[in-house]
Amino acid sequence: MNYSFWFVVGSQFLYGPEVLETVAARAQEMADELSKALPFPLIYKVTAKTNKEIASVVKEANYDDSCAGIITWCHTFSPSKMWINGFANLQKPYCHFVTQYNRAIPNEEIDMDFMNLNQAAHGDREHGFIAARLRMSRKVIAGHWQDEAVRERIGSWMKAAVGVAVSRGLKVMRFGDNMREVAVTEGDKVEVQTKLGWQVNTWAVGDLVKVMDQVTDAEIDALMDTYKASYDIATDKIDHIRYQAREEIAIKKMMDAEGCKAFSNTFQDLYGMEQLPGLASQHLMAQGYGYGGEGDWKVAAMTAIMKAMGEGGNGCSLFMEDYTYNLEPGKEYSLGAHMLEVCPCCAAGKPRIETHHLGIGMNEKDPARLVFEGKEGDAIVVSLIDMGGRLRLICQDIHCVKPILPMPNLPVARVMWQAEPSLTTGVECWITAGGAHHTVLSYDVTAEQMKDWANMLDIEFVHITKDTTVESLEHDLFLSDLAWKLK
Repeated sequence: MNYSFWFVVGSQFLYGPEVLETVAARAQEMADELSKALPFPLIYKVTAKTNKEIASVVKEANYDDSCAGIITWCHTFSPSKMWINGFANLQKPYCHFVTQYNRAIPNEEIDMDFMNLNQAAHGDREHGFIAARLRMSRKVIAGHWQDEAVRERIGSWMKAAVGVAVSRGLKVMRFGDNMREVAVTEGDKVEVQTKLGWQVNTWAVGDLVKVMDQVTDAEIDALMDTYKASYDIATDKIDHIRYQAREEIAIKKMMDAEGCKAFSNTFQDLYGMEQLPGLASQHLMAQGYGYGGEGDWKVAAMTAIMKAMGEGGNGCSLFMEDYTYNLEPGKEYSLGAHMLEVCPCCAAGKPRIETHHLGIGMNEKDPARLVFEGKEGDAIVVSLIDMGGRLRLICQDIHCVKPILPMPNLPVARVMWQAEPSLTTGVECWITAGGAHHTVLSYDVTAEQMKDWANMLDIEFVHITKDTTVESLEHDLFLSDLAWKLK
């Protein structure tokens, strides 16, 4: 989908046709110039002067799948009552851009004609009131439209809004059920579809095996060429790699046929399969699909959404699991990995395809998987949990580092990081909030973008930062629990 955003400018007839023509020309100029710097086009739609114009453009935006959100600005004074009908029906993310055409007040030129034309400070306050009165979810961004920092903030909000568009159309394919007795991978699928738009359904592993049996040697040969070009092959068990290719091709065929962008499976349900999909899952994630291990459909969906929000529409966001800690004083780190399935988008070097025994699950052959170290850099980890009656999105700031140990006998992809505010306090906060062991780790998506995404979809957001304490978090969670029960 080629997403765009609509620019709706507010005014009224009071100023006369000449002023309105100037407003429209300036709005078009601003949209054109901003589009050159933003990740998605900003399309000027209308200088709205009546209730009907606003209601009509909102209705059009709601039914246009390519419109990922609207950005409004009041160049002149736009009486807020005429926005009520449109805003009451708006179903797309909304950003109120508080700006003005001119950067500075022109000392010699300013007169009452200038004042009539340039009333953004007046108009935006009237416009902002009605959104506050209607208790609308919105993003308010203030600053001059030519400032780089302002454009970066608008672009960041756009990516969050695209995450909402992807979410509302997302379908998740589950192969089998969740891992038995695991609590956090459960959740209310009806509530999730109502709030987030996800369609989460199950397909039998036997159906996947049937499609695998139909994959041809020519299809496998073509994918093997891709593997050889992308990764170093560090095993002589080529038949194991070819089997992973067969799994990948079949999974992709089934997802594409159903319009799914995310999938989950579990090592406890591999009937008819020789290996748990390792390399297969990793390479599918590298193409932008979401994945969740042990049947974790929530993290599978979040991985797909955050990938879509990242750089170029498939950023560095990946399925992750907290495994173990290094608790030496001064060297406190988390080690994240998974049995097989970590996306190579975060690799510090060229990943290796290796085959190793996997004692857990129903594997007849040693599964092939990509092995690598994660790259350094600031990142976040995100967990979506079902609190019973509402969803909570937990986000923690982290700093990924080069692993402090080579770990030569650990044949998996791994990432090591420092958590904010510290390892132990961060862990205490994460567990206090109910964060899962499965997360999405992202180098591309920011905490602010995830907060915007949560606000757009009306779900709770919890952010663990360098300033968070267990006491402050407990207090915030208590108040949040009360507030959400009143909603």
